[in-house]
Amino acid sequence: MPVGRVKWFSLEKGFGFISSDEGEDVYLAASALPEGVSTVKPGTKLEFGVAEGRKGPQALSVRVIEAPPSLANPKTGADDLAVIIEESIKMLDRVGNGLRHGRYPSDAEAARVAKVLRGIAQEIEG
Repeated sequence: MPVGRVKWFSLEKGFGFISSDEGEDVYLAASALPEGVSTVKPGTKLEFGVAEGRKGPQALSVRVIEAPPSLANPKTGADDLAVIIEESIKMLDRVGNGLRHGRYPSDAEAARVAKVLRGIAQEIEG
């Protein structure tokens, strides 16, 4: 399986990119992250399968090999957590507006929202 490091990942957008050891950028969807992992930091070393997507290579069955060292408490800082919560409120507002118009979120979007909310709950609970 290919190995690479996270270039960037957006919890709000639900995707990011991996820079593979072969030098190619690979799309990373939140849904490909392992169970219980809601986000990954830049520099995180991953092992993953690859499928050819509509716009290029896409990571599947991702496994975290090595997380970058934390310089502080492993818990997300209060300022960072506040930003994550604010972005999540925007995401939930979009879902709520869609529901007001009879539009339920897609299965992928519903899974992403649930994953984000579980990640926030884990951070708050400690």
